[in-house]
Amino acid sequence: MEASRSGAPADGAATIAELYFLKPTDIKPVSYTFEPPPGTPRQSGEYAPLPIRIADARRLAADATIDREGFALVEAPTLVEDFWNEAQLRSVYYPETERLLKQTIGARDVHIFDHTLRRRTNPGPLSFRRSVEGSPREPVGRAHVDQTLVSGPQRLREILGEAAASWSRRRFAIINVWRPLFGPVEDAPLAVCDARSVAARDLVACDLVFRDRLGETYALAFSPKQRWYYYPRMRRGEVLLLKCYDSREDVARFSPHTAFDDPATPREARPRESIELRCFVAFDD
Repeated sequence: MEASRSGAPADGAATIAELYFLKPTDIKPVSYTFEPPPGTPRQSGEYAPLPIRIADARRLAADATIDREGFALVEAPTLVEDFWNEAQLRSVYYPETERLLKQTIGARDVHIFDHTLRRRTNPGPLSFRRSVEGSPREPVGRAHVDQTLVSGPQRLREILGEAAASWSRRRFAIINVWRPLFGPVEDAPLAVCDARSVAARDLVACDLVFRDRLGETYALAFSPKQRWYYYPRMRRGEVLLLKCYDSREDVARFSPHTAFDDPATPREARPRESIELRCFVAFDD
């Protein structure tokens, strides 16, 4: 069986698409979430596309778990009628997600601290999309992780203040709960990398500058050992759980992911819309 750059089999249960990786650099990359001062680039660091075989997770990783691969697909019906309605998100979707995480991954406590709605609107390759302030965020077309070893605990302290101490005395994690707003998803699907195939040297810390704080994310450098997957034609009633950080060291701690331009996307495909909730979860172990 033919092998690929990502180690996935060439048996028809995969697609080949370009994913964008950070080129090696000695300077810490920086990205701004707003228009930076004149003369300052919106993003530093150079990203290069590579053709990667992305395996069909429905066929080849159907039993993926959040603590082994770093990601998991979960059936999750919702009563939300309009995800763009802030009141419905707070009153319906947040409680639904809290219950989901307690039932599916055994979380003792859940605190949702952030949500992002995305809509693909701008032309051009995903990697070079830029969201405009005041408009829906674009899908992110570069391989990345939402938090780092530094920013995970830092974010807990920023959000929970004194209460963070009680969370950090036991195991806690940050989970991204990703859901398409309609389905099946044909445009800009999400690719995820098996955490077991990612070496520490592949994760490159990058500053993420907000107007009121400094965050940190990981960009991903390419390695031929990395194994990439996606869930074709995701439905509105499914969510993808992504590990952004875990204080426990013997489980998957980070789940690199990226939107990508699928060569099989029909010309008339509806532009992807999605929502992601970032959640602190505390465990008894």
